Amino acid sequence: MQRDMTMRTGDVVGWSWSGDGPEGTGPAGRPASHAPGPSDPGPSWSLRRRLALGVAGLGLAAGIALGAGFLAFVSGLARSEQLPLGPSDGIVALTGGAQRIEDAMDLLAGGYGRRLLITGVNERTSRDEIARLNPGQQHLIACCVDLDYRARNTIGNAIEIRRWMRENGFRSVAVVTSNYHMPRTLVELDHALGEGNRVVPHPVVPGGIDPDQWWRHPASARLLASEYAKFLVAWIRTRFETDPEHSSAAVLVSRGHPVKVVAEPLVR
Repeated sequence: MQRDMTMRTGDVVGWSWSGDGPEGTGPAGRPASHAPGPSDPGPSWSLRRRLALGVAGLGLAAGIALGAGFLAFVSGLARSEQLPLGPSDGIVALTGGAQRIEDAMDLLAGGYGRRLLITGVNERTSRDEIARLNPGQQHLIACCVDLDYRARNTIGNAIEIRRWMRENGFRSVAVVTSNYHMPRTLVELDHALGEGNRVVPHPVVPGGIDPDQWWRHPASARLLASEYAKFLVAWIRTRFETDPEHSSAAVLVSRGHPVKVVAEPLVR
């Protein structure tokens, strides 16, 4: 009997002939290349994911840095008022609160400066009005107080203080403004005056703003956050500007008016 050695195709189970290796392999048994299917994200998705994670990380780091800077800003604010250790050539008060002018007048009366500049005075505020609000010091207002109607912002204040100091030959000045406004004022004055001049800060501590409990009072929190943001902008801006009188930012915040002609000259 002759044995039938013919093998049918269906007798071979579990093999697929693709190239010269078993299923899933290429030539010589090497794995076949795998082309991305419709559901495979591919390398572009992985790159986008890494970029998104990087941006999120940078944002988180920036947020932490800003938060830490804000806490340092608030912790550095004066909590109480103290008299200067000694006299300066002049005294300047930046408008924005009646207490600032009162404190500056007290410094002038106490001999802590030879003249007082009140900078940023509203056009409708006259010397007589200031004398009426300070009845016991009218003689000082008549002889030793200068009013500046030019400045419209802290940049303008710094410019007018510089002009006033040069006109009077002053090299040192005591600066009176609110405690939360003092850091930005010092940045602007340091930029405007340069080396060779001494600035003595005299921060006023206004009522109703508690730097130690700011998170409990939304109005105080907003004020301090706003001032911190302005301080950062001023610090960055002064790193790149050479002179505030040629500052594009000064014109911008002065509502388009050149800094030199925003109001009337000093009134003596």
